[in-house]
Amino acid sequence: MAKTSRGRLIETSDQPSSARIAILLPVLNEASRIADCLNALIAQPEEVTEILVIDGGSTDSTRAIAKIYQLRDDRVQWIDAGPADPQWTGKAWNLHVGLARSNPANQWILCIDADVRVSAKLARSLISHAALTGVSTFSVATRQHLSGTSEALVHPSLLTTLVYRFGQPGRAYRKIHQVQANGQCFFSHRETLLRAQAFSAARSSLCEDITIARRLVERGEAIGFYEAHGLAEVFMYGDGREAWENWPRSLPMRDQYFGWRQAVGLLEVLFVQGLPVPMLIFAWNVGASKLFVALNALLLIFRAGVLFGTARAYDRRPWTYWFSPVCDFAVAVRLIQSALSRKHHWRGRSYARRSAGIFEPKGTR
Repeated sequence: MAKTSRGRLIETSDQPSSARIAILLPVLNEASRIADCLNALIAQPEEVTEILVIDGGSTDSTRAIAKIYQLRDDRVQWIDAGPADPQWTGKAWNLHVGLARSNPANQWILCIDADVRVSAKLARSLISHAALTGVSTFSVATRQHLSGTSEALVHPSLLTTLVYRFGQPGRAYRKIHQVQANGQCFFSHRETLLRAQAFSAARSSLCEDITIARRLVERGEAIGFYEAHGLAEVFMYGDGREAWENWPRSLPMRDQYFGWRQAVGLLEVLFVQGLPVPMLIFAWNVGASKLFVALNALLLIFRAGVLFGTARAYDRRPWTYWFSPVCDFAVAVRLIQSALSRKHHWRGRSYARRSAGIFEPKGTR
């Protein structure tokens, strides 16, 4: 926490640039979200020369909606990438196809998820940040939108596990165990991705954003992770149950680079974030030593400080946000269980762990 304090922000900029950007928007049955996302993307300035909507086999009206925007802005292009290669996870395959189909004249690649809403100044702000820092690959700690009281109870506890494991956003890192990344808004130099075969490295990963970032670090790149208030907001889940069921799939970051440091990080979440409240209840009932009580009370006070610190990650905070630490123990157990699980389900496909961090698609459910 101390090492990552006073991190750097991505400052808002509207300075024109000669740089050119291709936006990759991977989709699969995003009819309820793609319109808002595309409204924001077509508002980007001329630095963005193409907006590639890469579809992995949608069966709803996603394509029809994208075609409407294609008529409004000729930068929008529809790419049919489905069905995904059976050896790839869906999103990694879409990104791989999108990168291959993008115009080589675009020096920069911006990956955006369909649940993200961005400022019209995002593209220029990212270019400016890359020039100021010299970091050519980084992602945005998107501001979170909570759907209601149930998600406000679960989501902040899940988010806080990242803070305990990696600290605060605001820096670039060159060590695999320190890497943070967010595929919802990921910016990189095109040649960097191609040279490292970054998307291919994530073909069997259930946390493709982290795997891509770790691959780039392995190849000698510095990977940044920064807050950018007002530039990108995400609408991840519809309620607390959806967050509980889906986010723990990727949150343990169990991929081919997962090692003892990452395992210790999960144990840290359990002992430092998850156990203080149960331990204080236990101490109250059995009369534990003063040292035991003091230690867990100190950890609980620290947790309260983190709760106030992460408040800025949300555009609004229902009252249940302030009670989210009661979920910490259950969340810690859930993440460890997910990290150990050999089978996962995501987007209508089943995945079985073939070896350490390598998952093999098993078809549709």
